[in-house]
Amino acid sequence: MTDRRNARIVYSTSAGRICPGCGWPERDCKCSTSAATESVPNRIVAKLRLEKKGRGGKTVTVVYDLPNNAAFLKELSQELKRACGTGGSVADGAVELQGDLRERVREVLLKKGFVVKG
Repeated sequence: MTDRRNARIVYSTSAGRICPGCGWPERDCKCSTSAATESVPNRIVAKLRLEKKGRGGKTVTVVYDLPNNAAFLKELSQELKRACGTGGSVADGAVELQGDLRERVREVLLKKGFVVKG
């Protein structure tokens, strides 16, 4: 007997094809709505904050309120990581960098022509 709690539908005639990313039927796929892209505006306002909560005491610099454009965020993340010499990632439409790097990130963003708050 199979455990139905851990089973997931691979294909069903009632729903049609299933999206491999989110597990929903392709016509109701949640991947396309979550990956919606905004155009990158001319004047970008970036906000900085420092987080520690839920990270085992490690500090993380977060650059948020950025345009929801995956290519833009990935490129910005790579540039900031290179400039600061640290690791990081893109999560929930924000760039997260390991450590307290607010001053260094502020300088890089100002050189790029962003308006920086926080």
